[in-house]
Amino acid sequence: MQNVCSLRNPSQGTSFFKPVKTMKKVGVFLLFLAAATTMAPAQSKTTLALEEKYEGSLTLFFYKNTLRMLNQSEDPEFDQLIRNIEKMKFLLVNKDNGRLGPREYRSLIGEYQKESFEPIVTSRIEGRNFDVYLRDAKGVKPGTVVLVNDSSSLYVLDIVGTIDVSKAGALFNTIDGSTDIGEKIKRFTNRESDSVRTKKKKVKVD
Repeated sequence: MQNVCSLRNPSQGTSFFKPVKTMKKVGVFLLFLAAATTMAPAQSKTTLALEEKYEGSLTLFFYKNTLRMLNQSEDPEFDQLIRNIEKMKFLLVNKDNGRLGPREYRSLIGEYQKESFEPIVTSRIEGRNFDVYLRDAKGVKPGTVVLVNDSSSLYVLDIVGTIDVSKAGALFNTIDGSTDIGEKIKRFTNRESDSVRTKKKKVKVD
């Protein structure tokens, strides 16, 4: 396992935690998650444009209460991590068929920078590249964008608010490791893979 991190504004500390499920918490969390998928607006114009370009991508929304429900082990460090998050959009884009190659990814970063998001952290954890951008311009609500990029997918955490940027990986791992959200991601990736296989079967070779 390789962990390489370059910080422009470094702060120390890492938090990892394992969810402890209870039926009551899981049930309430599912209700919040189902409601949130239809309630929250997009945080960034660039994220919204990406979602519209790749229609059918997986999109989830979180408010602070929803995020707290991920902390089923009641880890105080996680509550501290999300304390300045007002809401967050989670977007997953499948990169099959050459979508979101290096050139397009650079263009995407350029669009975020046009919205006054500045690069803060670049890291690589377990085969995934993490790029964290922060917007703290005058007259605009603070915002944070975490781009998690690997060979098959691009994950976007578009946050209204701020986090400890050194723990962006811990926030992503908690979301990705949630049983409920992990199942949604699994269903989405399986659906996308089935769609690609079906398209390949339809191609005739003379």
